[in-house]
Amino acid sequence: MENLVVMFDELKKVYAGKKVFITGHTGFKGSWLLQILSMLGANIKGYALAPEEGPNLYDVISGDSLCQSIIADLRDREKLKEAVTSFQPDFVFHLAAQPLVRLSYQIPSETFEINAIGTANLLDAVKFLDKPCFSVLITTDKVYHNNEWEYPYKENDRLGGYDPYSASKACTELVIDSYRNSFFNTNTFATHNKAIAVGRAGNVIGGGDWSKNRLIPDIASALAAGQVIEIRNPASVRPWQHVLEPLFGYLLLGGKLYNDPVKYSQAYNFGPDINDALPVTKMVEMAIKGWGGGEYYVNQMTGQPHEAGLLKLDISKAITELNWNPKMNAYQAVTFTIDWYKKFYSDEKNMAQFTVDQIANFFDLA
Repeated sequence: MENLVVMFDELKKVYAGKKVFITGHTGFKGSWLLQILSMLGANIKGYALAPEEGPNLYDVISGDSLCQSIIADLRDREKLKEAVTSFQPDFVFHLAAQPLVRLSYQIPSETFEINAIGTANLLDAVKFLDKPCFSVLITTDKVYHNNEWEYPYKENDRLGGYDPYSASKACTELVIDSYRNSFFNTNTFATHNKAIAVGRAGNVIGGGDWSKNRLIPDIASALAAGQVIEIRNPASVRPWQHVLEPLFGYLLLGGKLYNDPVKYSQAYNFGPDINDALPVTKMVEMAIKGWGGGEYYVNQMTGQPHEAGLLKLDISKAITELNWNPKMNAYQAVTFTIDWYKKFYSDEKNMAQFTVDQIANFFDLA
């Protein structure tokens, strides 16, 4: 694979001066993407709900200074349409979602509305653009019908979902596929000039995530407060990766889509090396080591909502077709993440620059 510094320069050639519309720009992944695209020289417009109260990455990086920010709901179809069509973007990155499995049990109908119908609203807006547009829509590894087996899932495996979140994302994929076939068909690209691709990523970690019921945010908060870490599902295995890994993949996919929209209008998995799909206990132990101390215990609660125990992704398609590869192993990903939180809780005034430095350090990896 090419050196990432070289590939960063290639991404600059794609995105510098281009209009990029991001949904979910105030969220955890969206804020990291916003910062990267700003470094690439893009002209950015974001559409999302207001950032969460309390610490959030968007405020840490002064997100309002990096983009034109529209605070609104995906379900407001007319407002979303006006935001997209008035901007006339060259690229769209769709990250806005209700992203939490456990919360989806509390608000199942709303989860389906936001994730599936919200995506339909966005694609409806893209239909009205009178220029070429290249969209990368982000779903999740949980779109796959989970058989709890050892085999990693490929992009053409059966979709499904036990919990409302997973099912809503599988529905989202059906919405995307329908729009691709009905309105953005690759056979008639010269007529409509629209191309859409899908990125499916596993569990991401990284500094600036304070979402509830997520492992690393819970670990960092407990360690910073000097508390014992509580974990629910110690044996659950996830394809852990640093957030910069899939974001680089999404940007790379957008560039490929721009250069060959017919070939790359499809779905791609972005995950860690297969050996880096680790159980929760191992991740906690690595985080404690990176922090320099701490303890954890397993809360053997009963009657909790179902959460998948094992899920791995086959990333061979992204490797061979996109020339993308994970750059960090699990230990490096945890170290990058814990370093961010340690810096935040000791001197949060410099976190915007520290975030930029971590992005630069990531692209310095050979």
